Amino acid sequence: IFKFLGAISVDLGKDRIKPYLPTILTPLYRELNSNYAEQDPTLKNLSQEIIELLKKLVGLEDFSLAFSSVQKQASQKRAMRKKQRALQTVANPDIAARKKLKRHKNKAESRKRKIEFLRPTYKAKRARSNALKDLAMVE
Repeated sequence: IFKFLGAISVDLGKDRIKPYLPTILTPLYRELNSNYAEQDPTLKNLSQEIIELLKKLVGLEDFSLAFSSVQKQASQKRAMRKKQRALQTVANPDIAARKKLKRHKNKAESRKRKIEFLRPTYKAKRARSNALKDLAMVE
């Protein structure tokens, strides 16, 4: 898709690409700014190359305006999602409590897995899976 975006932008030319610049920059910015574990370095390099190509094609001033608008939009979305999560915990405390319990349970399990990986002779105690207890409502 990134190669397609680059080819389209070169094909359209300087004047016809300007209205579509924020739309093109959005996935490129997301890839550059992402920090997840299984990130493909070739994608990051490709997005950087396409951004450089767009910078040369459109000019630094127009590119900077479009890129800053994409950055601003992404930060606003991030802030809105954070606010929604905070409001969700206040509005629905029972759902928030269930999520918190699940998070703590997963954390304990991952800690046990890590200990078993580091010390193979040690066997951590595992919680028995009680199907009825897991289905019970949190009070």
